[in-house]
Amino acid sequence: MYTIYINMMLKNLIIFSIIYLLLSACSTGEKADSLSAKDEILGPDELYIEAKILFDNQNYEISKNQFLELKKLYPLSNEAIQSEIMIGFINYLEMDYDEAIIQFQKIIRKYPSHKNLDYVYYMEALCNYEQITHHGLDGNYNEIAIEAFQQVVNRYPNSQYAKDSRQKIILIKSNKAAKHLDIGRFYLKEKRYTAALNRFKVVIEDYSMTKFAPEALHRMVEAYYEMGMIEEASKTASVLGYNYPDSKWYKYSYNLIKEKNSKENRVFNKFKNLFN
Repeated sequence: MYTIYINMMLKNLIIFSIIYLLLSACSTGEKADSLSAKDEILGPDELYIEAKILFDNQNYEISKNQFLELKKLYPLSNEAIQSEIMIGFINYLEMDYDEAIIQFQKIIRKYPSHKNLDYVYYMEALCNYEQITHHGLDGNYNEIAIEAFQQVVNRYPNSQYAKDSRQKIILIKSNKAAKHLDIGRFYLKEKRYTAALNRFKVVIEDYSMTKFAPEALHRMVEAYYEMGMIEEASKTASVLGYNYPDSKWYKYSYNLIKEKNSKENRVFNKFKNLFN
């Protein structure tokens, strides 16, 4: 009887030991899983670094997803704002200009006092600028890009992006001036002198900073002469000579006037000789 009792006690002890070990194992596993989960949750700075490394390795789509994840996990962090800028930049690199512009405009509205907002304005302007294809095409992007670059110059005149914005404005205006000049030349060739003059005047009045201004003045001299407006032709040639004395277009105008005056003198002398 005593032996049976001892065997039962040993059996119960073994069962309790097994249960204890099982419970301990579960508890340890849960703790390990908990620690592992904590280790996997990175901070915003670490997530940003990881995303930036992916970006630097040109894994643009994966890095964009990482930036989006960072923004979702830490929406109020500085890294989240920077991630939004990077998302816009990735869209720009992928030539998805519409999405990039939407992204940059959203940043401007959400963070009007952000320290890198000059860059955001500049990138928005650049997205429009890169959609200007050819000076012969009347694109809406000309005006939009000028306005956007002007925002950079007006708001951030001392920004590192202001100088390039000014240069881009001149290039766009040159683009527009070239178009007006092309149309003016066509009208001149078709002997539609008034229409041609109107186009050349636009170049002089609105785009005088471009390289097309001297030619526009010379074409005006040509048009005035063809219309018989000799005095206006001479005045325009004088303006051309005063502002662009070394230009080939001034030389063309000077030779044109000289040639016309020479012909008029020959006609006058012939007419005079008839009465001698």
